[in-house]
Amino acid sequence: MMTYQFDFPCAYEFDRQPALFRHLPVDFLVEEELGFELTGTGDHLWLLVEKTEMNTMDAARILAKMTNSKIHEIGYAGLKDKRAVTRQWFSVKSAADLAEPNESIGGFKILAQKRNARKLRKGSHRNNHFVITLKDIEMDESVIASLSENLSVKGVPNYFGLQRFGNSGNNMLKAEALLAGKLGKIPRFQRGIYLSAARSYLFNSVLAARVKDNNWDQFVNGDVMALAGTSSVFKAQQDDDALQSRLSSLDIHPTGPMWGAGELTSSNDVQELENAIADKYPILAQGLAAAGLKQERRSLRVIPEKLTIRPAGDRELVVEFSLPSGTYATSVLREIVVAPGL
Repeated sequence: MMTYQFDFPCAYEFDRQPALFRHLPVDFLVEEELGFELTGTGDHLWLLVEKTEMNTMDAARILAKMTNSKIHEIGYAGLKDKRAVTRQWFSVKSAADLAEPNESIGGFKILAQKRNARKLRKGSHRNNHFVITLKDIEMDESVIASLSENLSVKGVPNYFGLQRFGNSGNNMLKAEALLAGKLGKIPRFQRGIYLSAARSYLFNSVLAARVKDNNWDQFVNGDVMALAGTSSVFKAQQDDDALQSRLSSLDIHPTGPMWGAGELTSSNDVQELENAIADKYPILAQGLAAAGLKQERRSLRVIPEKLTIRPAGDRELVVEFSLPSGTYATSVLREIVVAPGL
């Protein structure tokens, strides 16, 4: 088994103080923002559910039982943390409404329900909005102001969160065993978790190297750029004033590889770095290609929107912001404080 390191470097030089993170579930509030309107008619009932210390799959199983549905018939946009208060959307094909607004059933509360023509699909929501309370920490107002400006204007490295890799990195050990052909047959859902962990680790390793070189948010020869707010990418031909202006205005972001079969779309210095990382973890890179996954790209930078950092009570900070789906609140928090899980 290979050794995996998870102390990915931060982008900003700053004397981070330790803090108590997720002391209580209410200290971590996340709410999905769909970003589109529901049709109001159709066979699919969409439910905005508030749950405490309950993960997404447990809630989906409860909804499936309540509606006599199969688990795969329950739609959800993304997996949410268990130790938190989460407000997320589910869908189920149901002829009848389930409850009145704010009624508690099955261990959670239904905040809203509305009909739609289609099932809720993974990754279909626009943003997640976070309100996170950090405890046992004090921070000067000048430091808060500087941090807020840096993170809002420059963004943060778009790392996959440590939860992606499992407790003590166990998902990586399972991923290596799976890709080496040593794990045997496992459920499809579990297989997907391990493949995602392997891809995420290679991406984080590339991003970490660029953070160390202080060019994670800059053009490097051979870069592939992502258009902000879209899945569109393009090869950057040269480092010119127009490119730098677009990078500074957050219109485009450098990308890193989500590993799979096929040629890297990067070139020159960037491709050399990405291949060097893949060569360091051959079981992961070769196994992901053999598993049928295709080369894709992911932005190296993410911008926390509507970011505020404010004192709240005795030795407490509240950090509030929104992030696009598929990105992690811990990528923002780790630039502010030191805490287990970041």
